[in-house]
Amino acid sequence: MTASKGDAVTSVEIPHVNTARGWLAILAVTLGIFALMTSELLPVGLLTPVAAALDVSEGTAGLMVTVPGLVAVVAAPLVTVATAGIDRRLVLAALIGMVGVANLACAFASGFAVVLLARFLIGVSVGGFWSLAGGIALRLVPERHVARATAVVFGGVETASVLGVPAGTLAGDLSGWRTAFAGVGVLGLTSLTCMLVVMPKVAPERTMTLADLPRTLRAYGMLRIGLAMTFLVITGHFTAYTFVRPILRDDGVAGGTIGVLLLVFGVAGVCGNFIAGALIARRLRQTVCGIALLLAAAMAALAVTGHTAVSAAAILVVWGLGYGAVPVTFQTWILNAAPTATEAASSLYVSMFNLSIALGALGGGLLVDAAGPVSMLWIGGLLTMLVLPIVAAVSSR
Repeated sequence: MTASKGDAVTSVEIPHVNTARGWLAILAVTLGIFALMTSELLPVGLLTPVAAALDVSEGTAGLMVTVPGLVAVVAAPLVTVATAGIDRRLVLAALIGMVGVANLACAFASGFAVVLLARFLIGVSVGGFWSLAGGIALRLVPERHVARATAVVFGGVETASVLGVPAGTLAGDLSGWRTAFAGVGVLGLTSLTCMLVVMPKVAPERTMTLADLPRTLRAYGMLRIGLAMTFLVITGHFTAYTFVRPILRDDGVAGGTIGVLLLVFGVAGVCGNFIAGALIARRLRQTVCGIALLLAAAMAALAVTGHTAVSAAAILVVWGLGYGAVPVTFQTWILNAAPTATEAASSLYVSMFNLSIALGALGGGLLVDAAGPVSMLWIGGLLTMLVLPIVAAVSSR
């Protein structure tokens, strides 16, 4: 079996693997990454009630998304390198356990400072867990199952992005925002228990150093282009989507209905993921362009007029189709761009993805406090549209 290390491909001896136990471990990791990414993005649907309960503005409440995003940017490479000598099972269990405790702290917090401290810890977990989990399938299942197992693990990222937040928002609307955070906390602790029970010991193995990151970035031009497009699309999306609840509320959509609308967005996102998966093998660049057009069109449509629940649902279907296609499409671009340096390229991608989430939420927070919610929609749409000339330039070479 082979595995990429930095810029080279080297052989890795894999011990005998119990296939059934390996797949149970894969499912435990997938549950963990679902809980992890849902934790990072959960405040998107709960900004208004959290801000009201803790007496802060909605723009300030957006720091709940900004803080873990920025921390994850640094944690992705640092945790991977710093824990190189520790059993991966224990590292992943510790990180997901920290997510569970941090979310429970949010649920019982009496002040916003406590929430931000807990969100800092979630950022550490997001960066470290995502980076390590991306290559864990290689160590848990036989070679013939690695590709499928890796897809299942990354499916946890995609499902959290498009379903975790809407489901959490709906739970918050029905039972209160503290219940939503507590539920994700319990989910994290459940994943911790599953990992400790079903995952075998995963011996540490040096996979990369910090020096691999700039080396890989310099070596692959298409990787740099993929990271730039990731920045534009994710920043544009979260500039607007982080504050979609106050936008819909200002249009007169009832609070309880907003949770349902975000669930509609999530279902459309799952469809977008599968549609993109069928297209990217032959039409990767066209799929990237389609994502940009769908996101920009949805943001513009939401900005131009007031909306009923029905018209908002139609717009969120378009938006969900576009964003649901993002993870699988851009992950594929990154891996194709650096086929002999997949670990370093994936670490850079995780960092860029989370940096973009943080900057989008931060920029949106500044805009919503200064110019109102609608301004974020135009800025977000403009950022996503900037992908089109980049793809055109690449295609013309």
